[in-house]
Amino acid sequence: MRGDDVAVLKDIPLFEGMGKEHFENMLQMAYLQRFPPQVILVEEGDPADFLHVVVDGTVELYSSSKGRETTMAVLRPMSTFNPAAVLKDAVYLMSARTITRARILLIPAENIRGTMAKDLIFAQAMVQQVVAGFRATTRALKEQKLRTGVERLANYLLRANEQTLGDGIVELTEDKRTLASLLGMTPENLSRAFGTLKDYGVEVHGAKINLTNIKDLTKLAHPTPLIDRRPV
Repeated sequence: MRGDDVAVLKDIPLFEGMGKEHFENMLQMAYLQRFPPQVILVEEGDPADFLHVVVDGTVELYSSSKGRETTMAVLRPMSTFNPAAVLKDAVYLMSARTITRARILLIPAENIRGTMAKDLIFAQAMVQQVVAGFRATTRALKEQKLRTGVERLANYLLRANEQTLGDGIVELTEDKRTLASLLGMTPENLSRAFGTLKDYGVEVHGAKINLTNIKDLTKLAHPTPLIDRRPV
């Protein structure tokens, strides 16, 4: 790995506070690679040989069975995926593919486990990754079971707005088919949900969504920190 690549990686929160020697040893045989859109990074059922860190771009986690496919999560920098499989030395339970151009760090699973045994700060950070994944899954399950499709879309737009500039402009990084799958809807139901939200100030211009009446949209969505709050 090039020296300038290593310098970039030092700023990733997962590695903050690690011992310099442990950090450098962990990155032995690691790769920082660029991928175009729609490249499959891992497939469910394969051994978890690497921990993946999304450094740039957007990645979709998905699963399939009997000809059906569903989006499980959409990841952005600096997320990891499948850390539990790496720690358990098990198989991936979800597949992953790039949505946009992406830069992904791949660290051998053995390096991760070995470094955790030597570096307490890194071990704690990895546990936090697993905890964050568990809580995100719990929140997503609650949302699926407790909200209508329109409410799920409304809350998704409000969260996306808060995670950017909060100026009422949301730029979708995933296509609407992927968004529908993420929200547990069909593309047709997603289109109808957007139609319903017109009365709440949601204007759709391709991938750009304008939220012109956040007060009414929030009243409809009724967000709660027990579902919508994203930190661990």
